[in-house]
Amino acid sequence: MNRKKITALALTAAISAAVLAGCGSSAASSAALAADSAADSATTDTAASADLLSQIRERGTITVAMEGTWAPWTYHDENDNLVGYDVEVATLIAEKLGVEPEFIEGEWDGLLAGLDAGRYDIMVNGVDITEERAEKYDFSEPYAYNRTAVITKGDNDTINSLEDLKDKKTANTISSTYAQLAEQYGADVTGVDDLNQTFELLNSGRIDATLNAEVTFYDYTKEHPDANVKIAVLTQDANEVAIPLRKGDETATLREAINTAIDELRASGQLKDLSEKYFGTDISSND
Repeated sequence: MNRKKITALALTAAISAAVLAGCGSSAASSAALAADSAADSATTDTAASADLLSQIRERGTITVAMEGTWAPWTYHDENDNLVGYDVEVATLIAEKLGVEPEFIEGEWDGLLAGLDAGRYDIMVNGVDITEERAEKYDFSEPYAYNRTAVITKGDNDTINSLEDLKDKKTANTISSTYAQLAEQYGADVTGVDDLNQTFELLNSGRIDATLNAEVTFYDYTKEHPDANVKIAVLTQDANEVAIPLRKGDETATLREAINTAIDELRASGQLKDLSEKYFGTDISSND
């Protein structure tokens, strides 16, 4: 074989090796890119599965916990339909999120526990923001403002300030802010399941007073005009009513979306209209 042929063969072999090396490099790069893409997709899927708002939109419903026995916040009308201020607020928020609300009713003391356990997405039930609750839950911005009333029988002149609650008998759901406030001032608090039981105890004289929302008193007396009850004490500062969510990154986007919805409902006047419909006054503003 002459030198020219040897040189030509060598060149051919070198070119082939280079091409093969290039192909091998390209294949490796493609495989690496595919792996990176799969990893990115897995990360995205994991993030989406951990995001409660994404889950809610995927299933098309948001699970809302409430009592259903606390007029005019959440209660049943004469046809046994679940109605109330919070029912309509939650429905409008769900509409803003593009989903349907699924209401689940229960006793107050079990609602926050259900939220903790993930049985409910949110709780809409006139929940006041407190320091203790804020340590455990992330709250939306307030959608209502509410003063606390100490309610007694009409002929009871022994309670004229919160300090007068000392050694008095009161009744409320045990984990409510009203029960906590009564205990703070030295009252002996009896636990009840709902508002109806509270007024039964008050009217029968088995308790001296109960603490509740000012607007709840007005609603009760509207429905029971002959009731021998009065507001003995009314706090000056209003409580902020908001929606509690589980703490953490899982609920961050949901809280932002709920805040946006509340802002839009306030700006459109819908919160004001609902307040006046159910309470006879605007509780959507702290002005």
